[in-house]
Amino acid sequence: MDFALSAEMAELRHSVRRLVQDKVAPRARAIDRSGEYPADVFDAFRDAGLLGLCIPEAYGGSGAGILGLSLAIEEVAKCSNTAALMLLLTRLPTGPVMIAGSDDQKRRYLPGIAEGRQRAAFGLSEPQAGSDVMGMRTRAVPDPRRAGGWVLSGTKCWMSGVREADWYTIFAKTAEPASRAHDSVSAFVVERSWPGVSVGRTDHKMGVRGVDTGELLLEEVSVPPENVIGEVGGFRLAMLGLNAMRPVVAARGIGLAEGALMYATDYVKQRAAFGQTVADFQGIQWEIAKCAIDIEAARLLTYRAAWLADQGNFTKQWVPYLSAAKYHATELAVRASGLAVQLLGAAGYMEDHPTEQWYRDARQLTIVEGTSQVQLGLVARGVLDGDLWWD
Repeated sequence: MDFALSAEMAELRHSVRRLVQDKVAPRARAIDRSGEYPADVFDAFRDAGLLGLCIPEAYGGSGAGILGLSLAIEEVAKCSNTAALMLLLTRLPTGPVMIAGSDDQKRRYLPGIAEGRQRAAFGLSEPQAGSDVMGMRTRAVPDPRRAGGWVLSGTKCWMSGVREADWYTIFAKTAEPASRAHDSVSAFVVERSWPGVSVGRTDHKMGVRGVDTGELLLEEVSVPPENVIGEVGGFRLAMLGLNAMRPVVAARGIGLAEGALMYATDYVKQRAAFGQTVADFQGIQWEIAKCAIDIEAARLLTYRAAWLADQGNFTKQWVPYLSAAKYHATELAVRASGLAVQLLGAAGYMEDHPTEQWYRDARQLTIVEGTSQVQLGLVARGVLDGDLWWD
């Protein structure tokens, strides 16, 4: 059992760390304050070849997989979860295409993402269908004008990158909207330029500002048969895509926790109190130690989950391991950012320090792509079904 990163992965982490210090860290606070999309950061990622980390070499990527993407995101998230989200969006919408898409779909849609010529977003949630995915109402009906085609109507919400995207992976009911049968949901690639596709309202967010989150409106959008991802009735594809993403979201949590703890540790080493530094107090040292241990545990869970996903192990029996990583790392981000604020005291609550930004950004991670409660349910199901540990 080898816990060391390969030479290629270690160099990737090192190069991303340098890029973050040079291009991302100086911009992180300004991005949060303005909420404007950081095109310069996107360009830096493109020039460094980071937009194709998870995309196979045959389609213009570097083939570094989920593990490579997770390593990069961990480094970026130390100072900006907005920038980390930009990298995540190279995998979330492309995942279903890579898992079940046709060769034609892969040739048409993956190279543009890898090369930075296009951006994409993922449409699953709806106003009444967040964790309850089967409650979605977006409807796909057969197109009478085009054999094998479909007409989509409905509204998707809370879509990250909705305004910047050139195309979307959209899930819709191909049966009656009230149906809760898993074969009633299918996946489609929908292009932004098609008639009937428009962006609705964008949300005012507590954190992770700079990448827009909002609604996608679909008004009788005609989708050709070659844009159906996999088979009609492919709800399982949505779950496989999200399962494979658990370590990627977890990496955002690890990076945020690391960044917050490093910043707070530097602060308490310099802050004088009662004739010594704050870091000299044993109670402070213990809190730092507990957080550091949690970060290492989260890192091991996440790297293993990324390795599993890269082996194609993101079906039901592997879900508890993937969900454990997402749960632990994102809940840790909340705890670590809260600790950072506390260690700085009143200063940590002020906008003079980035601790308040980490604190706001962390909350998103326990909600997106499966809430912490959903992850606990999935882990519990794995225990009850014997997918964990039982002979």
